[in-house]
Amino acid sequence: MTTAIGRPLDRVDGPAKVTGAGRYSADVPLPGLVHAVVVGSRIPAGRIVSIDTHAAEQAEGVLAVLTHLNLPKGGAVPPLMPSLAGAAATGQTFFPMQDEVIHYAGQHVAVLVAETLEQAEHAATLLRIDYAAAPFVTTVEQGREQAYEAQRIFGGFLPGRIERGDVAAGLAQAAVTVDLGYRYAANHHNPIECSATTAVWEGDRLTVYDATQGPNATLHTLAELLNIMPSHIRVVTNFVGGSFGCKAMIWDHPALAALAARHVGRPVRLALSREQMFSSVGHREEQEQQLTIGADEQGRLRAIRHHKLSPTSHFDDWAEPSLGVASQLYACPNYEGVYRLIRANTMTPTFTRCPGEASGMFALETALDELADKLGLDPLEIRLRNYAETTPGDGTPWSSKKLRECYQRGAELAGWDSRDPRPGTLRDGNTMLGWGMATSAYPCYQPGNPQRARARLFADGSAVVQASISDIGTGSATAMTQVAADGLGVPLERVRFQYGDSDLPNTAAAVGSAGAGMVSAAVHVATTALRDQLIAQAIADPGSPLHDADPKQVAVAEGRMALRERPDVGETYAALLQRAFMADAEAVGTWNPPPDTSGGSMTFGAQFAQVAVDPDLGLVRVRKLIGVFDPGRVLNRKTAHSQLMGGMIWGMSHALLEGSRMGPDGRWANASLGEYLVPVNADAPAVVVETIESTDTVVNPLGVKGVGEVGMVGTAAAIANAIHHATGRRLHKLPITIEDLL
Repeated sequence: MTTAIGRPLDRVDGPAKVTGAGRYSADVPLPGLVHAVVVGSRIPAGRIVSIDTHAAEQAEGVLAVLTHLNLPKGGAVPPLMPSLAGAAATGQTFFPMQDEVIHYAGQHVAVLVAETLEQAEHAATLLRIDYAAAPFVTTVEQGREQAYEAQRIFGGFLPGRIERGDVAAGLAQAAVTVDLGYRYAANHHNPIECSATTAVWEGDRLTVYDATQGPNATLHTLAELLNIMPSHIRVVTNFVGGSFGCKAMIWDHPALAALAARHVGRPVRLALSREQMFSSVGHREEQEQQLTIGADEQGRLRAIRHHKLSPTSHFDDWAEPSLGVASQLYACPNYEGVYRLIRANTMTPTFTRCPGEASGMFALETALDELADKLGLDPLEIRLRNYAETTPGDGTPWSSKKLRECYQRGAELAGWDSRDPRPGTLRDGNTMLGWGMATSAYPCYQPGNPQRARARLFADGSAVVQASISDIGTGSATAMTQVAADGLGVPLERVRFQYGDSDLPNTAAAVGSAGAGMVSAAVHVATTALRDQLIAQAIADPGSPLHDADPKQVAVAEGRMALRERPDVGETYAALLQRAFMADAEAVGTWNPPPDTSGGSMTFGAQFAQVAVDPDLGLVRVRKLIGVFDPGRVLNRKTAHSQLMGGMIWGMSHALLEGSRMGPDGRWANASLGEYLVPVNADAPAVVVETIESTDTVVNPLGVKGVGEVGMVGTAAAIANAIHHATGRRLHKLPITIEDLL
């Protein structure tokens, strides 16, 4: 039977986006709408001595100037919890404008509301704020001596230390070791759409149009911050113009928009500027990693010691989980991973695409190549010799794993065995060429609460399926339409998926590659429940051709229920409902996630890169990227391919371009798209993406492991290893710049 799942269908939201009909959170037209802008602190530490608001208040069109002196107080700041927990998901346990203390540069110190955006922006320039500055720490170098070992990281979700075996003994017994230090610049999100919130009150009820990865996360966070009942809040997120993590957690601007709207009695839109995105919605932290690996003469790993040092805020112990996959990927009996943090004058860091694994795996996968060099082994061979048949440590079986097949197919596509492995031997004229490879893997995180969806079938045979998840630009709505069509057994064009609204059945935020798996599970449960409900109704109906049939012998296709062995015996959903005078039928499906599978379930992949290096200019051009991945089941080949390709391009950007620089004044020095480098079309290499599907009965009903993050994991390491093959130089920092190669 032909199924909708897996087909490379065009996006159902494509026409709305390309014609301009799609409404983003800063596009929603509301009667009486006014505009708010936030003002950020110019210093990284100290206090506000005075604020002169007179000139701003007298400016044309200004309705309010809110500061810590007059901002309406709300409720308590909820604890820091990952947005997959299904509850409040505040980005940091600090809410601004409660007192005069300054904790970081860019901290919101005022909100100005005016009739137009231009009037609000002009009024912001008239605000006069005097500060008393204090000493500050904003970098690893400044805070190194104050570092402490974290008990918990990642919002308290993960331990600060990971251990198994005896690392000291393992390293002492190793025949060969490498001991390497790595440095990483901070990274910032730069989606096309800056974060924006439009808030409107109707009596004591609040509607918020928010650019968020999780409408329910925004709802529950606002309920606690504003001290109002969740039932009095509705969050709508029809379209999101990219996120990459900055819209996963909920920051202070949605609550500030709501407080401003209540203060002026008008709908308020608050949209962050591009520069404010660098100091308002978190970032990937600057970090250093120290990695020591020991192996025997055959290249079998005996011990890994992996330590990370990074700044966090004054309020939260946050570090991206750089040691997660790196601790589990290879068979190694002895492992020690430690996170050390520095209290710094920054906001709390947050999820940034491929959180943790992009940095931790860069260290592991480049160090493994150096170890292979010392042992005289091919880089692919050392990975195969340490292939983990089960999860290291406890021996838990993988839910599914086709990494060997990914290695084999990737090597074929790259012509890996035919290359000259000696560094500096491949040339194209004066240009030095090199090939590198790395392993990719990303955990299959599970949401912390049940996931729900509703399916409704009408008497004409059409259906609407609902879940509150937002589509952050990845094609979720298209994939869920496919899942719904197969679950109900109706034509794809007869199904509409409704999403992006907290009034719809609850789902957690779409983060960490978990969105497709968790929502497809809920949609599948809801649609198959409705299908079975209608089959049972037909079997119980004396007027149905299926009366008294065995339900196991009834199949549904194209909206028609029929006996498997006698497909001529059956009837359509529409006929059944019309005969019963039913305008529609519906079912709510609830998927209860299994216990956390992130330790025994991963999306795996093998990545290869070809680079060309100009030895005179130090310029690196990536000519080709190859990725072969094991994502479980693929819901839509076109959108999955785009996700993986996008991750690989971002991995190239991570390797060669992206880096936020902290200035001597404690402020980000390159907070704009003019100075924060990202790839353009001219940088894009040829990209080859393939998937090798596997059957996974553990992660969710459809066996979807996810592709949102894994495309980025191994790319930077593959590029760095390719640079070594081209030039003979090993590089232990990100991004790799021209200066590093001259």
